[in-house]
Amino acid sequence: MTRIVYLNGEFLPAEEAKVSIFDRAFLMGDGVYEVTSVLGGRLIDFDGHVRRLERSLGELGIEMPMSAEELLGVHKELVEKNAIVEGGVYLQITRGVADRDFLMPEGLKPTVVLFGMHMNLVESPKAETGMSVGVTDDQRWARRDIKTVQLLYPSMAKTAAKKAGFDDAWLVEDGFVTEGTSNNAYIVTKDGRIVTRQLSSDILHGITRAAVLKMAKEAQMQVEERPFTIEEAKDAAEAFITSATTFVMPVVKIDGAEIGGGKPGPVAKRLREIYIEESAKLAS
Repeated sequence: MTRIVYLNGEFLPAEEAKVSIFDRAFLMGDGVYEVTSVLGGRLIDFDGHVRRLERSLGELGIEMPMSAEELLGVHKELVEKNAIVEGGVYLQITRGVADRDFLMPEGLKPTVVLFGMHMNLVESPKAETGMSVGVTDDQRWARRDIKTVQLLYPSMAKTAAKKAGFDDAWLVEDGFVTEGTSNNAYIVTKDGRIVTRQLSSDILHGITRAAVLKMAKEAQMQVEERPFTIEEAKDAAEAFITSATTFVMPVVKIDGAEIGGGKPGPVAKRLREIYIEESAKLAS
């Protein structure tokens, strides 16, 4: 089946889609992105992703190139044209095309790219066995709340973790965990409190994070938003991550130390069940 993508108003076979070498994202990393999950052929938390997209674009001074309703229509059409039952839709918006310059030009027409991905989200093997994370310094830029395409350091950190035998890495700054390379990080204390870093420019304001914390509170679970150390994480009863494509994923080993006996814990497992069940009900 030919993969159909969206580029600047057109649905095209992937091999026919071309972006200028002068695009600001290619030259300067001047763009933002979102990934919206698909379950049962429907979009998960699309409204949340659009709100974050608008915020990211606003922080960079890039105009929203189309309405939320138009974007939803493009997402749905991509899902249909590519017969995506389970997976995701990647969206990228850049400032546009201009000669290379450190000054940000005004009045450019944004470049809009979307493509679909087939992925196994619900029956992920790691949800049953749990994942392992290494630890590395957080050397990213200071505006991690903007979901930019500047992903070189997270990519380096994830690749280094894989080479060291881990599934991913948690990033540490000033002695405290910020987040994972592409996900938000959590621990569950021995008295049952879910702990995750509070929102700021230090971390991405995860859409899945917001949904999971809301569902946890509705399930009468205690949530504490504050920084935590790797030492505290190693002593925790459980650990897990959240992201659009992993949902809630248990972490059973941190920097070589087993968490919760090396098996996924009840809190992470229950939150994953609730998230999948509730998200499917609310999908677009």
